Amino acid sequence: MTAERDEILRVEGLGIRFGGLVAVNDVAFTVRRGEVFGLLGPNGAGKTTLFNLIAGALRPTSGRIWFEGRDVTRLGPDRRSRRGIARTFQITQPFAELTVEENVMAAALVRHRSLAEMRAAAGPFVEMVGLAHKRHALAKELSTGQRKRLELARAMATGPRLLLLDEVTGGVDQASIPGLIDLVARLRAEGMTLILVEHNMRVIMRLSDRMMFLNRGEKLAEGPPDAIAAHPDVVGLYLGAAHA
Repeated sequence: MTAERDEILRVEGLGIRFGGLVAVNDVAFTVRRGEVFGLLGPNGAGKTTLFNLIAGALRPTSGRIWFEGRDVTRLGPDRRSRRGIARTFQITQPFAELTVEENVMAAALVRHRSLAEMRAAAGPFVEMVGLAHKRHALAKELSTGQRKRLELARAMATGPRLLLLDEVTGGVDQASIPGLIDLVARLRAEGMTLILVEHNMRVIMRLSDRMMFLNRGEKLAEGPPDAIAAHPDVVGLYLGAAHA
């Protein structure tokens, strides 16, 4: 399938069932290069499942996924990572007994082979996320906000062209949130394509160019942030009457 020139991701008719449960149902959307595409919805809406489908951790029951014009529907997560898709996790998953630098080096293994190359590649990303002073600290010693930063550095070390960010501010103390927002805004300014799952409405509204609202695995609305925030289904199912 030939994608539009500025299109990096296309999802068509995507669905997955777990027994009798339909977790994602007939979802379709596109993401353009360099934009931030926000995913919004209540708990259980299917946002993380959709991330797992795009990243290759789950195989869809129906539908197709194209990345940079190539069908990647049946590729596993390792091959999609090598193609340029990376993700972070809502619950961080560092190697607890490795240092910050070693964690990022492990991620750089996707692009490099020698220890020297991996260490050289890891350094700039450790600095980018503000963890240079924790370079030799074990991951298990980090705060939640620092682990979120480490998660982002690891994802960037794989050399992605599409980055899936799952609740980058989730579980983080209020003082750490502005710094994380600035990091994401910096990636956006540098042209990285991002798909963002975020419960903090102010954060996702500020960062997103376009948004999609999911409920019970189905797409109910898609459009600019202001239009999504005013959509009746979004107000009724997610934001509540106080927002309206």
